[in-house]
Amino acid sequence: MDEQKDSHDLVRLKVHGVHPDSNTDTQIVILRDEANAEILPIWVGSAEGNAIKYALEGHVPPRPMSHDLIRSCADHLNIKMTSAVITDVKQNTYYAAIHLTSHGVERTIDSRPSDAIALALRTNSPIYVSQEVLRQRGGGNLDAWLERLEAKNLGKHEV
Repeated sequence: MDEQKDSHDLVRLKVHGVHPDSNTDTQIVILRDEANAEILPIWVGSAEGNAIKYALEGHVPPRPMSHDLIRSCADHLNIKMTSAVITDVKQNTYYAAIHLTSHGVERTIDSRPSDAIALALRTNSPIYVSQEVLRQRGGGNLDAWLERLEAKNLGKHEV
């Protein structure tokens, strides 16, 4: 996916927390915009959720995890991650892209949102979502679910 989204179409997000989904064996990454007006929950696997949670908490594992290895390789090859972008949602599956630069050349690589978020946290890169994805993320059911989640201490792992 080499297309660059228009920056006016993008909303900057921050990881607000990672919470277990009591109904499944997954975790929910909660992303919010800077004004807390928009919220985007993304369900990820347990391992992926833990990788994001470790980055949020500043946890340094005794041996590098996959995202730490990727960051280290990129550093040694003079590749800089410039952003992670949640680009699309189809049938409740989110898609993302990682934007990189190296020696003045910009590249975009397809990614799972969980990997893009985990790398963005490890490289202090911004995370964005397109306006279209925010429009498609859900309606009344999402609002009711979010209200229930708010009652369960949503800000526990805020960064």
